[in-house]
Amino acid sequence: MGVGHLVTQTKRPSSSFNLSILKYPLKSTGSGLLLVVFPHLGQITGVVIGVKCIFKYTISMTRRSFLALTASSAISAATKPLNVIFILIDDLGWKDFSCYGNTFHETPHVDALASDGMRFTNAYAACCVCSPTRAAVLTGKYPARLQLTDWIPGRKQWLASKLLRVEFKQELPHEEITIAEMLKPLGYATLSAGKWHLGGEGFGPESQGFDENVAGTFKGSPDSYFGPYDLPGLSGLTKDDFLTNVLTERAEQFIEQSSKSSKPFFVYLPHFAVHLPLGAQQKVIERYKARLKPGQDPKDATYAAMVEGVDTAVGHLRKRLADLGLADNTVIFFTSDNGGLRHEGKSTWPTTDNSPLRAGKGHQYEGGLRVPLLVHWPGVTKPASTNATPVISIDFFPTIAELTGAKFAHKVDGVSLAPLLRGATALKREAIFWHYPHYSNQGGVPTGAVRQGDWKLIEFFEDGRVELFNLKDDPGETRNLSKREAGRAAALKKRLAAWRKSVAAVMPKPNPEYDPAKADQGLAGAEQPIPPS
Repeated sequence: MGVGHLVTQTKRPSSSFNLSILKYPLKSTGSGLLLVVFPHLGQITGVVIGVKCIFKYTISMTRRSFLALTASSAISAATKPLNVIFILIDDLGWKDFSCYGNTFHETPHVDALASDGMRFTNAYAACCVCSPTRAAVLTGKYPARLQLTDWIPGRKQWLASKLLRVEFKQELPHEEITIAEMLKPLGYATLSAGKWHLGGEGFGPESQGFDENVAGTFKGSPDSYFGPYDLPGLSGLTKDDFLTNVLTERAEQFIEQSSKSSKPFFVYLPHFAVHLPLGAQQKVIERYKARLKPGQDPKDATYAAMVEGVDTAVGHLRKRLADLGLADNTVIFFTSDNGGLRHEGKSTWPTTDNSPLRAGKGHQYEGGLRVPLLVHWPGVTKPASTNATPVISIDFFPTIAELTGAKFAHKVDGVSLAPLLRGATALKREAIFWHYPHYSNQGGVPTGAVRQGDWKLIEFFEDGRVELFNLKDDPGETRNLSKREAGRAAALKKRLAAWRKSVAAVMPKPNPEYDPAKADQGLAGAEQPIPPS
């Protein structure tokens, strides 16, 4: 409820009471509220004036209750708009932080964020690779609906593969409404600082509602994590500058500027870390090298230092919020764009460990889709709480809309997570879906997937076979139950097909040059089919 403005106040000659008419704008609905106050009767007659309708009601109460109501309304009226920070880490594994079970990486600041807020244990990326998930986060729509289903620009056609390369959009279309554009009518200052990867010139963050863009281009990874950088807004830096720190500092500067101008802010902070190439501060790398076990790859120390770099940045950002007096009025989202990378190309070095989840980035198995998700909504999320409800990247758009009171009139695929953040244990949604009709750099093949309750079905487009798993009993997806649960598998496959039709998903076509003897691309992360049981 906005600030109450006195419209009229009339003294009745024959009575001993005042008739007051108070007008309240309602920020969350764009409507207005007129209160006609009769203190002598202990009644308030209210008229809610909306765009299309008017509701009238009368509330009877004691004078004390009336005074309490008006006092609480005044307090809520003075509440400042909620600031939003969305931290998106690149290729972060589900188990890369201590709060998710990692025993090698030191992540006290992310763990503190989990202790202060809510930790989700069944959070999913909208795609097993980066660009589609980024588009889904910003728009609330499935990548299949956006027809942006692979990382930009995607893999070239493998001449002998069984299926042809599916063409997809090479940028996020201008007609799509982003979170930043949704928040602009409410006066939000908006910043994108980090990896954009949703289009080149003319399709950057500035064309999608962001006031400022730092480092966002068509690039999916930096040339190096140390300066100088060939990225917008990062000129004049040297080899002593570490990219994760630089992006965090730019975000802090923007937040301080917004605070001085009394503007609420939306900071989209999509770090390049922990995407390859490997790069971290040497002193941190050396500390992890001293902890390596016999036979452990030295690259593990560098990756661990990259993860710790993200953790340090989170701690620094939260301290800055506290120093500016903004911590209690800022909601923080922290997640990843896809599952942790296991094997890139023909490399046999496992970049991270997603166990017990199967596979990693580029696959529709849990290791490629399930991601960490932490949300801290001060005063709302219960400290150190966990939630096992399946949620997905498309949910952030409607969630931020509800938290800020922003409005949108178009269709989105996600649902608001606000009920979960307030303590609910379920959402009004039966299933979530994925569509990846591509061959990935990590050995993944064209597939679709659906999760409904504890059950997940993966459909393989090369031959139409399916794999069905009960994730509650088998989170590692080791037992294909498609034969034992044939009816369930058929129903889920039918549901997946119906969903694809509803979003106009593009399916791959057979390759007339298919050669079984040459179809194997020799990628280290390729997964073998699981026979049904």
